[in-house]
Amino acid sequence: MQNKNLVLGPTFEEMLNPSKIEPDIRKRALKALTEDPLDPINLFNITWKNAENQINYQVLPKELTGVEAPIVVLYAKDFPTGSHKVGAAYSVLVDLELLGEVDPARHTLVWPSTGNYGIGGAWVGCRMKFDSIVILPLGMSAERFEKIKCYGARLIQTPGCESNVKEIYDKCHELRRSSPNIRILNQFEVWGNYRFHYYVTGNTIVELADELKKRGIGNGRIAAFCSAMGSAGTIAAGDRLKQVWQDHKIVGLEPIQCPTLFNNGYGAHDIQGIGDKHVTWIHNVKNMDAIMCLDDVECKKGLQLLTEEAGLNALTRRFGVGSEDACMMSQIFGISGVCNVLGAIKTAKFYGLGKNDPIVTICTDSLDRYHSVMEQMTEQYGKMDEAEAATRVVSIFHGQKTDWISEGTRDARERWHNLKYYTWVEQQGKTVEELNAQRTAEYWIEKQRHIAKDDKMILEARKNSRE
Repeated sequence: MQNKNLVLGPTFEEMLNPSKIEPDIRKRALKALTEDPLDPINLFNITWKNAENQINYQVLPKELTGVEAPIVVLYAKDFPTGSHKVGAAYSVLVDLELLGEVDPARHTLVWPSTGNYGIGGAWVGCRMKFDSIVILPLGMSAERFEKIKCYGARLIQTPGCESNVKEIYDKCHELRRSSPNIRILNQFEVWGNYRFHYYVTGNTIVELADELKKRGIGNGRIAAFCSAMGSAGTIAAGDRLKQVWQDHKIVGLEPIQCPTLFNNGYGAHDIQGIGDKHVTWIHNVKNMDAIMCLDDVECKKGLQLLTEEAGLNALTRRFGVGSEDACMMSQIFGISGVCNVLGAIKTAKFYGLGKNDPIVTICTDSLDRYHSVMEQMTEQYGKMDEAEAATRVVSIFHGQKTDWISEGTRDARERWHNLKYYTWVEQQGKTVEELNAQRTAEYWIEKQRHIAKDDKMILEARKNSRE
């Protein structure tokens, strides 16, 4: 790599184990996290671990979940931008940089997104000296647009809401035709997104299994991993977990209002960050054990319960949730995080999981980008009091049913795979041969092997930049 002016961040191994970052860089990065969040040194804060190299997670109280199986959430609020999607954005960009496919002196980056990936792309792209454009549907929360502008990116708004991804793709095609220097960093197809979650998120959860065992939670294995699919990056962690535990269950989640994999459905919904009305290119559907659907209104009402005073009072006074647990939950959840937990509850009930069967899921962001949505909920349904909050605990959390579930049979997995044809071959220029290759395990293993090559290239580029 010849360009010594590139801004370089961590390797995949350093994102997994920040203790391996050079001590001076690690110290400067931790200081900048609170004092100067726009400093590029914060690239070295892309990790699931805190300053003490401990995993950021919470074991949810059984008084909330209503099931014996421990439900554990990794929470992403302490990433730069407040969402783990910044890790996917960085991994995508650094991979293309190292391959010489993008150059900050020449190229404008386009980040197609329905939310957190666009925010991550705005932050990463501008920190790494690229002119960046984020494409986002008009119906997303106001806070998302504010963050993108704050990070220095330009913004293009497309019609629709969370599930209107085709309109985003149409705008990408238009921009690509407008200039030879446009580069589309499409999270739905680029492998940096998959690799970040396979390696960093997946191996973090493997470590978490041992941590939980030391606490007397489980027996050193994770029974299931639940993740709602937007780009289907996060669910790639399940591919790593299934390599460690062959009986591990990977459960994908969709909105009832847009059940694409469940029954080839379509529609609009408001679980922002998931349910993008197509099967993404980087989704290893052949590895998925079930698809479950959740209601978007229940997810938003659940977020109000976990973050508003009346809800916290009900949890502590009526259900016996500890005040520390309640306080932590009020800080780490967004809408899709609630969806993930409701899916984990359904998973526990459907598979009959017990106290030695931990289920892991993700809080992808937090309330800071949903205040406007919560205000809309109050306007629509009225102010939540403690009695209403108690009702929501019982009906939304304890009352999750084993409906809207489709198991990953051989026929179902083939159907999920075939759905890729309509987006990727007919619309996005992939070949049938490429699509057929995804049926084999070797295809996905080769994508995983590239991580070691990326780390080697990052270290070599880092060395060259110092010479």
